[in-house]
Order: sequence, then C-alpha cells, then structure tokens
Amino acid sequence: MATEEGTTAEIGFFEKNLSVWVILCMVAGVLVGKFVPSVPGTLARFEYAHVSIPMAVLIWLMIYPMMLKVDFTSVKNVGKNPKGLYVTWVTNWLIKPFTMYGIAAFFFFVVFKSFIPASLAKDYLAGAILLGAAPCTAMVFVWSHLTKGNPAYTVVQVATNDLIILVAFTPIVAFLLGVGGVSIPWATLILSVILFVVIPLAAGIVTRNAVIKRRGEAWFRETFIPKFSGVTIAGLLLTLAILFSFQGAVILENPLHIALIAVPLTIQTFLVFFIAYFASRLLKLPHDIAAPAGMIGASNFFELAVAVAISLFGSGSPVVLATIVGVLVEVPVMLTLVRIANRTVGWFRLHG
Repeated sequence: MATEEGTTAEIGFFEKNLSVWVILCMVAGVLVGKFVPSVPGTLARFEYAHVSIPMAVLIWLMIYPMMLKVDFTSVKNVGKNPKGLYVTWVTNWLIKPFTMYGIAAFFFFVVFKSFIPASLAKDYLAGAILLGAAPCTAMVFVWSHLTKGNPAYTVVQVATNDLIILVAFTPIVAFLLGVGGVSIPWATLILSVILFVVIPLAAGIVTRNAVIKRRGEAWFRETFIPKFSGVTIAGLLLTLAILFSFQGAVILENPLHIALIAVPLTIQTFLVFFIAYFASRLLKLPHDIAAPAGMIGASNFFELAVAVAISLFGSGSPVVLATIVGVLVEVPVMLTLVRIANRTVGWFRLHG
C-alpha cells in the first residue's frame, strides 16, 4: 500500500504543472514549424495513409502503459455492465455530430457574420462537422489515464466506437454536409485502429502475462507498472511538439480566424463532456467509467478528420484549417476537463 501511495505522489508531482508544459511544447512546435521548417519537413516524409509514423510511435508510447493495466478477463466482463457503453454510443453518434453542426453554424453564420464571409463560414462548418463525427481513438487513453479510468472498460468503449465509425461516419458526414458520395480514407481509419488500439493492447496483454508469470502479480502491480509513470506524459508532450511543428506556419498566418473557429469548438467540447458525464451520474455509473465516457465524447479523432478534409477538399482548403484548430483547442480544453473530472469524484461516490 505504501508503494501505491508513493507512486501517486510521484505522478502528482510530475503532472502538477502539465498545462504549462503543454503550452510550452505547443509554442515550441509552432516556432520550429515556422522558423525551422526542415524539421517537420523531414518528419513528414515518414507518413503512410495520412498517418505520421513518428507521431504514431509517440502515441503508442502514451497508450502502452495504460494497456499494461488491462486484465483481459475484466474486458470479457464489461458486458455485465453495458450502461457505460450505451452512454458512449448515444453521446458520440446521436448527439455529438448534430450539436457540433448547430453550435458551429450559429457562430459562423450569425455571431461571427461580420468577420467571416458566408463562403468561408461554409468551409469552416464543414471542418467542424468532420471533427464532430469522429470521436477519439488514441488520445482518449491519455485522458482516461489522467482521470484514473477503468483501463479495461476504456478499451471496450474505444473499440466499439471504432467499429461504429466504419458504418456511421460516412452517412452522418454526408447528411450534415448536404452532399452525396462522401468518401472516407479507409487506409487511414484501419491503420489508425491497428496502431492505436490493436497493437498496444496486444503488447500490453503479452507483457502483463509474461511479467506476472515470472515475477508475480504483486511485483507487476507495485514495481513494474510504476516504472512507466512518466512515459505517458512524456509521449504527450513530444507528440504536441511534433504536431504543432507541422502546422506552425498555418497557425501564425491565421490568428483571428483560428480564435473565431476555436470558440464553437470549445463550447461543443464542454457541452458533450457534461452530457455524457451527467448521464453517467444519473445512471449511477462509477467514476472510472463515467470520466472516460465523457472524455471519448468530448475529444476528437483529429487524424481522421484532417485526413478526410484533405482528401475531400485539398490540403490548402479552409476546411483543413478548421480541423487543425480542433487539434489546437483539444489538448488545453481536455486538460481542463480532466481537472474537473478529478475534482468531482465525490459526485459518483454518493451513488457508490
């Protein structure tokens, strides 16, 4: 027990100023992208199906420590308490895309009418729609980790969401964009699922079983797992630095419109989180299921959204800019939601 308390204190100290480190890494990435473009230019060469391989490796490092905590037998038991899955599915597919459309349209066409021409507003709305129809696959494991989410349940929440994306993403986007024949880059989607869910989950299960077999479950839990306490955060910070280096010039050249696009995206993120979070509370779900449910709904599968925007509208389109702003907004807002979730654990203990 003493070991667990020490680990918690160590993690708390490392994460204490996480927001500051996040901002510094974002700023550093933007400056590198603007003034040393050869760095992101070189990294961009290592890409397949619009997925950056260096970023994929870092995201894998973020996810792997959480996957180590997944007891596969507990994954099979998730079906005994499916209410958390229902919250995730309803929030992501029956609520989120449509609230994103409504909020973004209201701001782009009404509130910001004097600042954004109608033709540009239409493009920004398309980008927002792509973000709203693509729930998170990879980064949600980081948010779940930071809120002490149930790792086994989070895996199932994400995995089932990925299956729904296969059939629901295209028709929802086509309907909201008002056009037919919307295509989806299947290679991007399939590769992302394999990289961000299948491989780290398999690696985590293999490692867990091998270590427990050799050293025992107590040693695995109290000694082996704490060794990875800083890996997730380090991976997050390096990922942000690389991600923002790719978009440094774009961000610096469009400060006003980036700020305007960020407003509805931020409101939408908070709204969807609290819809899922309060629904979980009403259903008397434990906090370690409720917090990830809210995080999955609030965050976006921005790799997919950006890839689809590029394939449909071209890399220089304002639609792509809107999806990039989604990346810019997501991390600071999600860190705020993590703090809110961690400070409201007591709401769920009341229902224990």
